[in-house]
Amino acid sequence: MTDLTPSDRILCALDTQDPAAAFDLATQLGDNVGGVKLGLEFFGACGPDGFAHVAKAGRPIFLDLKLHDIPHTVAKAIHALMPLKPLIMTIHTGGGPAMMQAAATAATEAAKAVGCPRPIIVGVTILTSLDESDLTAVGLSTPLESQVVRMARLAQKSGLDGVVCSPFEISAIRKACGPDFTLVVPGIRPDGSAVGDQKRIMTPAQAIAKGADYIVIGRPITQADDPVKAAEAIAEELQQTP
Repeated sequence: MTDLTPSDRILCALDTQDPAAAFDLATQLGDNVGGVKLGLEFFGACGPDGFAHVAKAGRPIFLDLKLHDIPHTVAKAIHALMPLKPLIMTIHTGGGPAMMQAAATAATEAAKAVGCPRPIIVGVTILTSLDESDLTAVGLSTPLESQVVRMARLAQKSGLDGVVCSPFEISAIRKACGPDFTLVVPGIRPDGSAVGDQKRIMTPAQAIAKGADYIVIGRPITQADDPVKAAEAIAEELQQTP
């Protein structure tokens, strides 16, 4: 996505259960980020009404619910969520090709029915909180990067627009899936930021240089003394990226 500005590429994760606080931060950040991410914590506490309240801030919203169920159920869930008009939605690639195909089809049909742009549907490959030892613990003997690339190829073949991956798999996925496959990349920590619960991390500039389309950043922005300045600093860093 070469038409994205540095700020457009930043998606700020609003990990809160307070819709008023999320609205205020989304409003405060404004055009300094490309959008905000609302995930399971927020949606579980606040639901569609909370989402709609945050949407009043006028920022695109990445709805990160990581849907994973039988194909029919995932398709129906996407139809049910489409009136919220999210920019991006996530499903789990582990649901298999039929589920991914159903999700892609449902997104097209539901967006047309609602009269809104079709959201970008991306599949979660391997969570960035997991590493090789975690895959071994759940019975996966394939090396982590190979597993991520396998799931990315399957997602592309199944009609998804892209995947969520750690910054360490960007290059391999780009090689396997080409330049037009959307990569949404969490596990981003500016220099000096706390790692938190992430295991496979990289700086914003490093991730963009490798080929990320969107980078997801939460606490380094939301817990900064001045979130706007923190977002501006990240955008300035990206501006210097070749």
